[in-house]
Formats: sequence, C-alpha cells, structure tokens
Amino acid sequence: MHFKRIKNLREDHDFTQQYVATYLNIHRVVYSRYENGVREIPISCLINLSKLYNVSVDYLVEGGTDKDKFFTRHGTRK
Repeated sequence: MHFKRIKNLREDHDFTQQYVATYLNIHRVVYSRYENGVREIPISCLINLSKLYNVSVDYLVEGGTDKDKFFTRHGTRK
C-alpha cells in the first residue's frame, strides 16, 4: 500500500487531515494513522478517497502512474 500517495494527494489539494477525515467520517487521528502506514485503510475509505481526489483505487493502492484510470462496471474507460 502506498501510504505516501494519500499524503501527497492531500497536500497537492491543500486539504488538512481534519478535512479529509471529516469527508471520510472518521477521526483525524485514524486518518493520520492511514497516512503513516500504522493502520490499514478499509476499502470503503479507499473508494471514498478515490472519489475525493478523482483518481482510481488502483492509483492509491498499487502506486501506478495513471491517475485517470477509471472504469465503468462493464470495463470500459470513462
């Protein structure tokens, strides 16, 4: 898991940890633990982070370079 990626995305968007934590409906301390790799990020949070930053879950998890790799349920590119 590329924890640094979620921190970099947050900073690139000028979001605070508190803002992202509120968006995810979690405590800031919990979100901080995600960023620092202390705690695993639940899939529901990964999905919401991908929506917040408009990137794919693959980009968050695998560290790929294609931020815009969104696919519909039928596997076609949006």
